[in-house]
Amino acid sequence: MQKRCMRKEQEQSAERIQKLSAEINKLRFEYHVLDKPDATDIVYDSLMKELRELEEKFPEYKSIDSPTQRIGGQPLDKFKKVLHKTRQWSFNDAFSFEEIKSWEERMKRIITKTHNPFQLDYVCELKIDGLKVILTYEKGNFISGATRGDGLIGEDVSENLRTIFNIPLKLKQDISCIVVGECFMGKKELTRINKLRAKKNEALFANSRNAAAGSIRQLDPKIASERRLECFVYDIDKINKQENLKMPDSQIEELELLEELGFRVNENYRLCESIEEIEDYYSEWTKKKDKEDFGIDGVVIKINSRKLQEELGYTGKSPRWGIAYKFPAERVTTIVEEIGVQVGRTGALTPVAHLRPVLVAGSMVSRATLHNEDEIKKLDLMIRDTVVIQKAGDVIPEIIEVLVGLRTGREKKFEMPLACPICGSSVKKEIIGGKAEKSAAVYCVNPKCFAVEKEKIIHFVSKKGFNIDGLGEKIVEQLLSEGVISNTAELFELKIGDLKPLERFAEKSADNLISAIKESKCINLEKFLYALGIRYVGEETAVLVSKSIMSVLGIKINKLEEFIDIFSKVTKEDLLKVKGIGEKSAESLSQWFSNEENIKLLEKMQRTGVQILVENEEKMVNEKIWRKTFVLTGEAGNFTRDALKDMIRKAGGFISSSVSKKTDYVLSGEKPGSKYQKAVDLGVRIITEKEFGEMIK
Repeated sequence: MQKRCMRKEQEQSAERIQKLSAEINKLRFEYHVLDKPDATDIVYDSLMKELRELEEKFPEYKSIDSPTQRIGGQPLDKFKKVLHKTRQWSFNDAFSFEEIKSWEERMKRIITKTHNPFQLDYVCELKIDGLKVILTYEKGNFISGATRGDGLIGEDVSENLRTIFNIPLKLKQDISCIVVGECFMGKKELTRINKLRAKKNEALFANSRNAAAGSIRQLDPKIASERRLECFVYDIDKINKQENLKMPDSQIEELELLEELGFRVNENYRLCESIEEIEDYYSEWTKKKDKEDFGIDGVVIKINSRKLQEELGYTGKSPRWGIAYKFPAERVTTIVEEIGVQVGRTGALTPVAHLRPVLVAGSMVSRATLHNEDEIKKLDLMIRDTVVIQKAGDVIPEIIEVLVGLRTGREKKFEMPLACPICGSSVKKEIIGGKAEKSAAVYCVNPKCFAVEKEKIIHFVSKKGFNIDGLGEKIVEQLLSEGVISNTAELFELKIGDLKPLERFAEKSADNLISAIKESKCINLEKFLYALGIRYVGEETAVLVSKSIMSVLGIKINKLEEFIDIFSKVTKEDLLKVKGIGEKSAESLSQWFSNEENIKLLEKMQRTGVQILVENEEKMVNEKIWRKTFVLTGEAGNFTRDALKDMIRKAGGFISSSVSKKTDYVLSGEKPGSKYQKAVDLGVRIITEKEFGEMIK
């Protein structure tokens, strides 16, 4: 039985290795040869990591033409081919501190054989996300420049490299040498180029690396010169021995010599005497990498001593004496092992992908949202598919692509359940806005479904709502299961005696939770409106309504009693007068407040002492922002996205999630998405974070 299981694992691994190799070769050809990347570097890295691990476990299935045995793609035929005088290598990747420790242990075992005792020190350099270039100088004069290509043969891109100002055409010393650097486009320049391309209806560059590669591979050097490319040089491959200059004895001295010769060297390198110091450097740059104008995707670690570098040598594809410690990826590949269904606060059934656990954006994840059945069909997703998942910050991971080329025939289709998986009630798609059109989501028809009530309360006590510390999902589920509460209003009636008999609660923890509930009773109007969990009323809509409804109705709301009285009479037409409120939100709000059960719930909250706060808008007015609608896109720089939203709101502005002709400004950060292009198409003004800073002053 055990032998049969092992044989089955071997067969499946052999098939997986073959599929991975084919997929990686396809991506590599599109990226390096056609200049049409089909996957980001981090997706490519993720696939390569899995392939390496499988080949290490089953070396008998590693072929001589495996992607792990190659370094780069073939050069483009439209450029002259160049045979490199020294072979170009790429560093192996590490994704955790444990892998760095293992690498150091391997180096020490090798060095101990010839050097005992010895002291290792390291040089850490930022891994610039650009295009590797090899520069050749004779008697101090720039002769030629080439891309890495496959490590042996590259492409002659000399004329384009001549247009880069920080690549010296004449060195400060008349020596002959070959040096290696990284060519890149700065983030600000990328934004400028993309604005120009958008005006010409040309495809936008996805990132600065693609922009640099596309510019260097232009046949017309004038195009390259119009794009302000830059270059950091970090290595010396060769120095002519006949000249009065010898190869430096260490990596630090090599970087210093490069600076003396007139090359631009990234100044953020650091000498580290232990791997603990390496980890400190890595942690420091993980936090501040996005503040630089150039892309950084990791840290390159090199043993400082050149003598030890030469003794350690190379494997078939990489230097032993160095390694690339990659930053946490925001996109990786994994396998969908199952698809489950969750029931939310509105009763919507949401399919959720159960993933083979994978490290993404610095955390291990095993779930990804799939939104609804239509999204699964759009992705053409099946159970057991290999997928690309994306995670940014604290956002729930999502599947953005299915790698159909890796299918084996053992995948199976997913079908939405015909009954609620929690209460067993029937499910159906709802009619939207009184029209014949049906919703994309399927809903449980039971309004008292346990899952619905649980999710309502979790939403109610969340940070953007009442923000009740200590009232997490498990506690909410316990309170409902034990019959201690049945709705949100009953939270404010809880006493210490209600909690103490329950598992997980001692007197101290019970007292802490009751205190947290009491402290939450005074809440801003917009947070209160959001906490109610009304369908189509998210954070932005709650802010719009709370800031504008009083001016629309010409009345003041100072306490919860007035809020209940006024909102129970508000019509859909009243709500549509609020700028930014659409049909769905207005109708949903009107229906919610016309429901007698909901009004009773609010009245119960009032009796338990819940109070609402209404800010004085006049104190917060900024004429440049007042009543203006902003849409945010791209990665924020000096401020978080939430901080930018707060500043806009406090200055009297509005936030929208989509771009339309009514949008006043699109606030764009790094790597803007489709909203940027739509703003260009509609002629909406696009501003940077710096420009917004001037407005907010």
